[in-house]
Amino acid sequence: MKNNSISAIVLVGGTIDENLFKKCLSSISWCDEIIKIETKDIPGSFSEWRNEGAKKATSEWLLYIDTDEEINEKLREEIKNVVDRQPTTKSAYAIPRKNTLLGHTMRWGGWYPDYVLRLIERDKLKGWFGELQEQPLIDGEVGKLKNPLLHDSHRKTSGKIEKTNKWSEIEAKLLYESGHPKMNFVRFCSAGFREFWYRAIKKLGFLDGKAGVVEIIYQVYSRLITYSKLWELQMKESNNKNK
Repeated sequence: MKNNSISAIVLVGGTIDENLFKKCLSSISWCDEIIKIETKDIPGSFSEWRNEGAKKATSEWLLYIDTDEEINEKLREEIKNVVDRQPTTKSAYAIPRKNTLLGHTMRWGGWYPDYVLRLIERDKLKGWFGELQEQPLIDGEVGKLKNPLLHDSHRKTSGKIEKTNKWSEIEAKLLYESGHPKMNFVRFCSAGFREFWYRAIKKLGFLDGKAGVVEIIYQVYSRLITYSKLWELQMKESNNKNK
């Protein structure tokens, strides 16, 4: 294993924007190796796919990046600096992510800095866990980088709806399996209000203009879809018991 070497791990699957994918690959061409994990070939979750990437890596450090993300020159130099630092003081680093939604770079609404744990010393990674919103377990301290990872997401409303329909199924299932209290009118209203309060009031999402307002509305909608599917699962259980 080469000292201070970096393996970039890219998950490839689903609907991909080819132009963004090319930018992604170009932005990590300086890494010692690039590992592409074809998710369609490996049944499972994001955690399992990211763990598979770690198994295939041969470098000292792992750099996880998605096909719609890009590393600019400043972030590249910062990553090189922390990896080259000897002895290293941290086992992993969280990177601030700059999200562009519907063509607008978001600053409010909880969208920035949106830290994601993506730079990890290989021997300090105990594994990725979680079916939804997966997180790595690290043996050691975690630091933070200053320069952002660029993320061009939610380019079309249709794509957003498809993603919400897919992931709300998983989230509803996890809530159901955790024994979430029975959904009722108050809980539906509370779920929608909490999301609105967080995005619009606490995080001032409206300051991002039209895109900010659309995202506030959409995130409330997305939250209610998840709880509607949870309600369906609870109703199915209740009907089965009454048979």
